[in-house]
Amino acid sequence: MKMEDLISVIIPVFRVEAYLRRCVDSVLVQTYENMEIILVDDGSDDGCPAICDAYAGQDERVQVIHQKNAGLSGARNAGIERAGGRYLAFVDSDDYLSPEFLERLYKACVETDSDMSVCRWEYVKGEAIPERGSGEIKIFTGRQMLGNLYIPDGAYFVVAWNKLYRRELFESIRYPLGRIHEDEATTYRIYHQVRRAAYVDVSLYGYFVTPSSITRGFNPRRLDWVKAGAERIDFFEEWGYSELMVSALQAFADGSIDIYFGMKDELPGSDKEQRWIAELVRKGLKRVKPYGKFPLRTEIGYRLFLACPGVYRKLLDRVKSENGKQ
Repeated sequence: MKMEDLISVIIPVFRVEAYLRRCVDSVLVQTYENMEIILVDDGSDDGCPAICDAYAGQDERVQVIHQKNAGLSGARNAGIERAGGRYLAFVDSDDYLSPEFLERLYKACVETDSDMSVCRWEYVKGEAIPERGSGEIKIFTGRQMLGNLYIPDGAYFVVAWNKLYRRELFESIRYPLGRIHEDEATTYRIYHQVRRAAYVDVSLYGYFVTPSSITRGFNPRRLDWVKAGAERIDFFEEWGYSELMVSALQAFADGSIDIYFGMKDELPGSDKEQRWIAELVRKGLKRVKPYGKFPLRTEIGYRLFLACPGVYRKLLDRVKSENGKQ
């Protein structure tokens, strides 16, 4: 295949001095060579700015943006603005790629006339990326991609970085500034624009598990996940995705309840936020009615949570314990 289309690989960079070279090196050795690599130094105060500049001096495909810290969303947005490629890819700067990541996702887009392509990803700790999956290419409509957010492997479809996008998908979309879970707030809006998407059933992206991510406790900014989930449900309702509403409301309630207990355990003084989450769960019980029903056991669980959160939690812990023994 003649590889003519330029691909812009956008890498936000902030305090990843120990991992940045591994990430950039994995992009430089891609079998698809017609690319530009945009390193967005997001005000990093370690050795990253110098590392970025060194790469730009060594390879003409690398360019660097130095900016004041704007967060992950701000860094990605800056890369989008600078990008000259017909296709965009995002790589987090402590992660790394299989050498065939770009080539296989590009071929999937071109051969199936898709607006974007997606691959599997694996948790890694610095080793080679295990190549799992059948290698099969599956085609989905944008509507089906939205439904894929709620399948057991839905994590492949939510995140920003295991994908190749036609540039036009970001013509009117940017990542929300100042928020985490920015992909939860953005990816569904991209799928809404997609005619056709290709899913490549093979692991080509390594999501690096840092030592700090293993021990990190509850982050109060996880409320951004709740905000993104509420926005998504409003969006589905506005645009008539009625077949997704039951799954969306259930996933939203389950995740929100998990965050509720995280706040209860680790954030004294978060009573107002806890009440807000409980009210969203209560509204969900009413909101689901025009679209269907929650499973009976699930509905009973939500009602128990609203009436007696402590009792609900004990029962939930017991169920998890029993399932873990099976």
